[in-house]
Amino acid sequence: MTPAEILSLAAMPPANPSYPRGPYRFLGREYLVITYETDPDAIRRLVPEPLVPDGSNQVHYEWIAMPDSTGFGSYQESGVVIPCLLNGEPVNYTAMMFLNDEPPISAGREIWGFPKRWGEPKLEVRTDTLTGTLHYGGERVAMGTMTYKYEDRMAPNPADRGRHLMKTSVNLKLIPCVTGGLRIAELVAFNLTDIQMHFHFSGPARLHLIPHINAPVADLPVLRVVEGRHFKADLTLPYGRIVHNYLA
Repeated sequence: MTPAEILSLAAMPPANPSYPRGPYRFLGREYLVITYETDPDAIRRLVPEPLVPDGSNQVHYEWIAMPDSTGFGSYQESGVVIPCLLNGEPVNYTAMMFLNDEPPISAGREIWGFPKRWGEPKLEVRTDTLTGTLHYGGERVAMGTMTYKYEDRMAPNPADRGRHLMKTSVNLKLIPCVTGGLRIAELVAFNLTDIQMHFHFSGPARLHLIPHINAPVADLPVLRVVEGRHFKADLTLPYGRIVHNYLA
């Protein structure tokens, strides 16, 4: 391979890259998001400076089913998102994610710094209950349940639909160097685009988290469930931007 050919590659491995170039389009992306109150000290331990918790003491635990994803195929995801502030701007900090598909794990970590690990998430409707589960190494570590299509929350104005998905997301991206140190240590941000909502429901929900050393979602204990949200959307994940460089 010539240097020009090497620099034209989208990703590793060179002979069969794990993922193509973005941006990436998702169709029929279905969410179960359970918002709950937790211990503020536990939040503080997970949030990297200069981010600060937004003071709500709330966490979003989510399951996402992605049946049609550009370059990634069909897979599911589960993880923890913490509302924060960055220079006074409300943002969502992604603290943990577990997926059952290698290409989006690699792309998510290498491009946007998503904290992704292999896991076994599943979102499905079981009779009258929307149910999300997460297993790690064969052990269940999370289960969320919500009433099915309980209260329609679709905004009447189409321009307002999906506004909550437009909130800036921030990740802590850490890439080691072959010498043993860190080559990249930064906060990166991105905003989803081209959002088209199919439906949006809210309703009562419950969340059960089980302690596990390699899937420590229970480190943010459930004190009180605020609400559940169930929605489906088409959207695009574009490239992002660097908002803080720890090595500068």
